[in-house]
Amino acid sequence: MLKKIFRTVDNLFKRSDTKSESKQNYVLEQKFISNNAIDTIKKLQKAGYEAYLVGGCIRDLLLNIQPKDFDVATNATPEQVKKVIRNSRIIGRRFKLVHVFWGRETIEVATFRGPHEQARADNESVQHSSGRILRDNVYGSMDQDAYRRDFTINAFYYDVTKKKLLDPIGGLKDIKNKTLAVIGDPTQRYQEDPVRMLRVVRFAAKLDFCVEPLSEAPIYHLSYLLADVPAARLFDEVLKLFLSGKALRVFELLCQYNLFKILFPKIGEVLSTSPQAEKFIRQALSNTDDRLNSGKTVNPAFLYATFLWPVLQQRLGQSSWLEKLPNLLELQEVANELIFEQSKYTTIPKRFGIPMREIWEAQIRLAKRQGKKADLLLSHPRFRAGYDFLLLRESVGEDTGGLGAWWTKYQQLDDQHRRVMMQDLSGNKKTTKRKYRYKPKVKKVEI
Repeated sequence: MLKKIFRTVDNLFKRSDTKSESKQNYVLEQKFISNNAIDTIKKLQKAGYEAYLVGGCIRDLLLNIQPKDFDVATNATPEQVKKVIRNSRIIGRRFKLVHVFWGRETIEVATFRGPHEQARADNESVQHSSGRILRDNVYGSMDQDAYRRDFTINAFYYDVTKKKLLDPIGGLKDIKNKTLAVIGDPTQRYQEDPVRMLRVVRFAAKLDFCVEPLSEAPIYHLSYLLADVPAARLFDEVLKLFLSGKALRVFELLCQYNLFKILFPKIGEVLSTSPQAEKFIRQALSNTDDRLNSGKTVNPAFLYATFLWPVLQQRLGQSSWLEKLPNLLELQEVANELIFEQSKYTTIPKRFGIPMREIWEAQIRLAKRQGKKADLLLSHPRFRAGYDFLLLRESVGEDTGGLGAWWTKYQQLDDQHRRVMMQDLSGNKKTTKRKYRYKPKVKKVEI
């Protein structure tokens, strides 16, 4: 966790001129900026191009948060960037970008974008009938690029050579007021890219910012636009949302803006009628936040298994598995159908779909402890996830007959004491061998 670097936002920058607040230049402490990003910018500037550190990394430093990524904006085209910096690669078709590789760190370089009107005139912009931009590779100036960015707090440009920060949109004011505001007409911006509505949720939760009313209002009636976004892209956005360390707040905002039921329509239907299902998901997300904020990891398979569990229970007709366990083959069949259906909305890669099903299957296997099954399950690679899922079920009041406590104790004992637990489970504390008497055969004598 980043130590507190700055006491206040005002201490982060030193005024270097007397321009209005929206056009002020500031000196930024460069020791907190990636050296690779600085080298990338200097190479482009040496070749005669404009180049700036841009966006979220500056926002995070302002808010005392360690940036994860450092992005660069320039007036050089992707092809020109590649010529200047050989250790790079052009990616993307919808929006061409350049990735510059410095060992394990990748610096993303984007060319200044121009206005949509010019893009359409140059036949470089293709839009869906809903307004969503399908391709946009028209370039412009830094000022034009600033107005093309999503939020005011992401429209900062920092010149590492002159050591000055530019704020053409007035994002510093919104940072000080903890306000999230969309640049331009929010309705139009959401229509151009519906994923911006998810970014509103992510940043509002991550930064604990209030969403500006004008930016908030259109989300309620434009949530349906997410249905046109490719499922693979939405899967990536779901991971960003729920693996941010603010998963519970993200869930609340998604439900508030009617976005959660677009991403997870099946569980959305169950949540409307089942307080227990909502309690289960809330507890799971609270646990997720605790793990991430303590430096631990969370497998997306566990996250998705949590979201779809109430639907699986409903389809199996099992509100409680204490009295009668579902058939394992039936569970596998329903699980496969459910994963397939969800993948239409947010793609679930196979590397996560298989562990999801195994976590659900473990809920049946954990109840079948006779013989060698307990030891075999204990050595299964998905045991820990299944066990944690069992404890999660119990934490929201589901009665499993004490399975969680039994497995907790079983893991802590040696082999000898585990055998005693198995004997106690079967009701036979001692077993004795049956003794057989030898009975000699009697020959029959015929008279």
